[in-house]
Amino acid sequence: MKAGLLICDHVLPELIHIQGEYLDMFQKLLPGLDLIPYYVCDGEFPEEVNDMELYICTGSRYSVYDDIPWIQKLANFVKDIYHSGTLFVGVCFGHQMMAHALGGKVEKAKSGWSIGVHQFEIIDPLPWMLPSEKDINLLMMCQDQVLKLPPEGQVIAKTATCPVGMFTIGEHFLGVQAHPEYSKAYNQELYNLRRKLIGINTIEKANATLNLPLNRDTVANWIMNFVSQAFNPGLLRPAP
Repeated sequence: MKAGLLICDHVLPELIHIQGEYLDMFQKLLPGLDLIPYYVCDGEFPEEVNDMELYICTGSRYSVYDDIPWIQKLANFVKDIYHSGTLFVGVCFGHQMMAHALGGKVEKAKSGWSIGVHQFEIIDPLPWMLPSEKDINLLMMCQDQVLKLPPEGQVIAKTATCPVGMFTIGEHFLGVQAHPEYSKAYNQELYNLRRKLIGINTIEKANATLNLPLNRDTVANWIMNFVSQAFNPGLLRPAP
């Protein structure tokens, strides 16, 4: 399946050697998709919403509430995607954009930066979340959070400091606050570059989590199941 990858930032030159560009990261995470890149951060958008059956929206160094033309255009495009019934998966910034564009609220988290490995508790398992897990470990790199869900928003996972860790809107929008596309090496180098911004104490706590296993493959399976379920209702058995 062809899927539009809405790229909301550029990988820093000094980090490209770790995992390549965002297209490389997501293509490795989701090899079953034929990803078509759109650098929306540079003003490059699909001509029509219906050009793709699925869109994936990446993370970004920016905030969804920043007064920047391409971010405002992306918010309107996400609205169009939603009303068209097209599938959408948002990751970190993309997850937040779902809420921001469709009536929710995003702000800086009172708990501060979330970096390193975090445990996501599954609080509302859905039929496509196979293999079934009670909790999963994923890398995070964010300061903003979804504080208010949009209409029809449904929280399906949370962390100790992030009440909206994963959520859906209807049956065709899925948001993941974490970065399943990141490797530990990339995550660590990124927050080390932001040492002054994040703070040494937060970074030391994050470094202590890097020995924990990750469930990147589980989330990749969930995303592909989410897509498959949309095109083949009833394909997957209900989660226990």
